[in-house]
Amino acid sequence: MAPVRVNVVSPGTVDGNLWAGRPAADREAAFAQYRGDTLLHRLGTEDEIAQAVVFLFTNGFTTGSTLYPDGGYTLR
Repeated sequence: MAPVRVNVVSPGTVDGNLWAGRPAADREAAFAQYRGDTLLHRLGTEDEIAQAVVFLFTNGFTTGSTLYPDGGYTLR
Protein backbone atom coordinates (compact mmCIF):
# COMPACT_ATOMS: atom_id res chain seq x y z
CA MET A 1 0.00 0.00 0.00
CA ALA A 2 3.01 2.29 0.23
CA PRO A 3 3.26 5.23 -0.06
CA VAL A 4 -0.28 5.36 1.34
CA ARG A 5 -0.40 5.22 5.14
CA VAL A 6 -3.39 3.56 6.77
CA ASN A 7 -4.15 4.06 10.45
CA VAL A 8 -7.26 3.81 12.61
CA VAL A 9 -8.46 5.63 15.70
CA SER A 10 -10.76 3.52 17.90
CA PRO A 11 -12.00 5.78 20.67
CA GLY A 12 -13.82 4.78 23.78
CA THR A 13 -17.01 6.45 24.92
CA VAL A 14 -16.82 10.20 24.40
CA ASP A 15 -19.15 12.72 26.01
CA GLY A 16 -19.72 14.69 22.86
CA ASN A 17 -22.04 15.62 20.06
CA LEU A 18 -22.98 12.05 19.08
CA TRP A 19 -24.53 11.42 22.50
CA ALA A 20 -26.36 14.75 22.70
CA GLY A 21 -29.47 13.52 20.90
CA ARG A 22 -30.02 10.48 23.10
CA PRO A 23 -32.37 10.52 26.07
CA ALA A 24 -30.63 11.74 29.24
CA ALA A 25 -31.42 8.56 31.19
CA ASP A 26 -29.90 6.34 28.47
CA ARG A 27 -26.88 8.59 28.14
CA GLU A 28 -26.18 8.66 31.88
CA ALA A 29 -26.63 4.89 32.23
CA ALA A 30 -24.13 4.26 29.42
CA PHE A 31 -21.69 6.82 30.83
CA ALA A 32 -21.89 5.33 34.33
CA GLN A 33 -21.20 1.85 32.95
CA TYR A 34 -18.22 3.09 30.96
CA ARG A 35 -16.77 4.99 33.91
CA GLY A 36 -16.87 1.79 35.91
CA ASP A 37 -15.26 -0.26 33.15
CA THR A 38 -12.39 2.03 32.15
CA LEU A 39 -9.10 2.30 34.04
CA LEU A 40 -9.25 6.11 34.22
CA HIS A 41 -12.90 6.07 35.42
CA ARG A 42 -13.95 8.87 33.12
CA LEU A 43 -15.17 9.55 29.63
CA GLY A 44 -13.00 10.89 26.87
CA THR A 45 -13.42 14.30 25.33
CA GLU A 46 -13.72 15.20 21.69
CA ASP A 47 -10.48 17.19 22.04
CA GLU A 48 -8.61 14.10 23.27
CA ILE A 49 -9.75 12.07 20.28
CA ALA A 50 -8.82 14.94 17.96
CA GLN A 51 -5.31 14.95 19.46
CA ALA A 52 -4.95 11.25 18.56
CA VAL A 53 -6.00 11.99 14.98
CA VAL A 54 -3.57 14.93 14.74
CA PHE A 55 -0.78 12.66 15.99
CA LEU A 56 -1.45 10.21 13.17
CA PHE A 57 -1.59 13.03 10.61
CA THR A 58 1.69 14.53 11.75
CA ASN A 59 3.75 11.40 12.38
CA GLY A 60 4.74 10.20 8.93
CA PHE A 61 6.39 7.02 10.23
CA THR A 62 3.26 5.52 11.77
CA THR A 63 1.32 3.17 9.50
CA GLY A 64 -0.78 0.08 9.90
CA SER A 65 -1.64 1.05 13.46
CA THR A 66 -4.75 1.37 15.58
CA LEU A 67 -4.76 3.94 18.38
CA TYR A 68 -7.10 3.31 21.29
CA PRO A 69 -7.73 6.59 23.11
CA ASP A 70 -10.17 4.85 25.44
CA GLY A 71 -8.93 5.55 28.96
CA GLY A 72 -7.64 2.01 29.35
CA TYR A 73 -10.90 0.27 28.45
CA THR A 74 -9.13 -2.30 26.25
CA LEU A 75 -6.77 -3.20 29.12
CA ARG A 76 -9.42 -4.10 31.65
